Parts: sequence; C-alpha cells; structure tokens
Amino acid sequence: MALTAPTPAGPPEPAAPEPVTAEPVRAVPGSLLTQSWLDLTFLHWALDPAQVAPLLPPHTRPDVLGPVTYVGLVAFRMHRVGWFRLPGVPYLGTFPETNVRLYSVDEQGRRGVVFRSLEASRLVPVATARLGFRLPYVWARMAIEKRGDTVTYTSARRWPGPRGAHSRISVRIGEPVREPTELEHFLTARWGMHSDFFGRQMYLPNTHPRWPLHRAELTGCSEDLVAAAGLPKPLAAVSVLYSPGVPVRFGWPLRPAGIPTP
Repeated sequence: MALTAPTPAGPPEPAAPEPVTAEPVRAVPGSLLTQSWLDLTFLHWALDPAQVAPLLPPHTRPDVLGPVTYVGLVAFRMHRVGWFRLPGVPYLGTFPETNVRLYSVDEQGRRGVVFRSLEASRLVPVATARLGFRLPYVWARMAIEKRGDTVTYTSARRWPGPRGAHSRISVRIGEPVREPTELEHFLTARWGMHSDFFGRQMYLPNTHPRWPLHRAELTGCSEDLVAAAGLPKPLAAVSVLYSPGVPVRFGWPLRPAGIPTP
C-alpha cells in the first residue's frame, strides 16, 4: 500500500479581533511610562483598508469597522511624562503633541494604533523617542489656545522633514457624549500600539479610565500632516470629538505572535 506523505501544516490562522470595549480589555502589569493626555481633539476620516495595509508593521493588518478603516489626526497636551513609577517631569514631560495614526490588529487579535507621525514641541523627548523607541516623533513649533468653549491647536514642523509640514485645528466643544456610538468607541477605545521597539516588532499595552467624550464642531482645519504621512489628502471629517483627558499608564512591550524570539 502506498503511503501518502503528510501535508505540511501551514501558518496558524490569525485570531479574530478582540472586542471593542470602553474600559481596558486586559490587565497591564508593570509600569514603563506614565503620563496624562489633556485637552484632546480627535479628527477622523474613512479610508480604504488597501491604502493603509502597506503602511503597517509586519504581522499586523488594518482594523476595520464594516468595509473601511480610519486615519486619525489627534491634537492634545501631553502632561508630565514619567518613567516607571517615578513622578512625571514638569517641563520636559509637558508639551503639545499632534499625531497621525492608523488602526491595526495583530495575529493574536489585539487591537491597537500605528503612529505615522507624532509632532511634539520638546526636542529632548523627540530625540529620546526616535533613538530609543524608533517612534516617528518630529520636533515642531506648537501651541494650544483655549478660549471659552473653543480650542485651537497649531503646529509647524522643524526637524526632520518635510520641514514646514503644518496643522491648524480649531474646534468648538459641545455637549458630553452620554452613549458613544460603535464608531466612537472604535476610534477612541484603543488599549495598545503596534510599533518597532528597540529594533523589534512589539505591542505596547496601555490602560486608562474610560474616555470622557464631548461632541465637537470643527470650525477650522488647515493641515498637510496626513499627506506628509503618506496617506491620501482627507476630505470631510466623519468624526469630531473632544475630551478633557485621562491619566495613562503604559506597561512593558509584548511580542506579537508569529515573531520568533532570537
């Protein structure tokens, strides 16, 4: 009787994405970084997942809601970044930031974000994040002005290029969001990031209280940060939200499934 050679097992199927939850989806042991994110504005535009997939790290894919994924332009004030459980730094750890981010899911089903750029106004944190964490931080001239119910964020890139890439965003803060929609949870309830840490693909988990969200009206937006990040120029924003902010803690990086340990 002829013997048939066993069929080699292929790679395991990626896990289904974890649920989208308003509270942290997992415990985060340890404490690598602490900080607060204050006076945030979230702007989002829909994108074809095929446009996003080439820009994501290995072992991740675009996270989708229905047939689309999203690009976010998020402006806020970083407050008192601290290492481990040490007190946050008042000057070097406090600065305006504006980031361009995409939405990702890895082979273990862990949802997260991928940053295409992060503008910040302090050169030392920018250099530390670029050299130590391989994060695409850039040094920019930035300001946040709040008058009554209106917040304006401005940024002009200094280093590295493209020099002069900029954003000016103004929003009018509206009523609190009592019951966020499925889309609003999807865009804000993100409990980790996928990136290249110390030369290795990693997942960095975070934890924070549930977002206090407000509806917001976009009263002005002039920017080319999204295009500078290699993405199509946005049209009309599909979601505009504001939050007074939350305290945040990052745990130690985790290695996604499918990446061998050296």
